[in-house]
Amino acid sequence: MKKSLIYVLMAMVLVIIASPFVFAAQEAAAPTGTVDYTKAIIIALSLFVAGIAIAFGTLGTGLGMGNGLNGAVNAVGRNPEAQGKILLTMMVGLAMIESLAIYALVIALIVLYANPLLKVAGLG
Repeated sequence: MKKSLIYVLMAMVLVIIASPFVFAAQEAAAPTGTVDYTKAIIIALSLFVAGIAIAFGTLGTGLGMGNGLNGAVNAVGRNPEAQGKILLTMMVGLAMIESLAIYALVIALIVLYANPLLKVAGLG
């Protein structure tokens, strides 16, 4: 687990380091002689933030769903006659928890495709 986490972190760092050079290639071809890395830095940080938003959003919802299912299974094991009410309550709770993961996805997609930072910086 630690080894794969290190690989993921190394890949994110390499993307952040390499992105200014990729976006600077077009600017370097221009004869002006000056290169503005602002857009590349904002895009690299946006990729990082979107990844973090999805990671924490799904991690939290996964743990919440696991705890909810654990409690529901234990409750049904103790009182099998109440299975219908427990199942209904569990499904409503899981739907609410899943909506948090969808919110994290929406935030990540907004940061990636409708990047408000580029508009604020005057680059978008």
